[in-house]
Amino acid sequence: MGELFEGILNHHLGFVVWSTLAFLLLLVILRKFAWKPILSSINERERSIENALASAEKAKEEMSRLTSQNETLLKEARAERDHILKEAKELKDKIIAEARTSAQAEGTKMIEKAKQEIDSQKTAALNEVKGQVAALSLEIAEKVLRRQFEDHAKQEALVTDLLKEVKLS
Repeated sequence: MGELFEGILNHHLGFVVWSTLAFLLLLVILRKFAWKPILSSINERERSIENALASAEKAKEEMSRLTSQNETLLKEARAERDHILKEAKELKDKIIAEARTSAQAEGTKMIEKAKQEIDSQKTAALNEVKGQVAALSLEIAEKVLRRQFEDHAKQEALVTDLLKEVKLS
């Protein structure tokens, strides 16, 4: 009876050792082949997003400059309005107000478009990373399972265990 217990213990201990080694090997492979490309891809996407944000900020500064120029033009127009009839003055004010509204709307559209582009690039980057991780995980799992199922007795034992679990569930 003691020999049987020692045999089972040695068998399980061997399984634990090999499982631990396989897991450590998997971690080393993932670190070398998966994490570096994933992190570089994420960093590249981050730089792209930062560039898009910088472009949006430049567009905002340009809008501010244009608004400042519009204010200057408005002051000049007010200086000349003494020479223009009241009806012409009203028409001019209406055109300036429409131009300002249009410029602000266009600026808002540009900023919103930049934000949407950033969000879509971020989503695409995350989806790409998830796809790469899933593909790599499946490939590794397939290789591990192929090695584990080379023995026909192990295959039959796994199928029997799975059938027992299905019946119990």
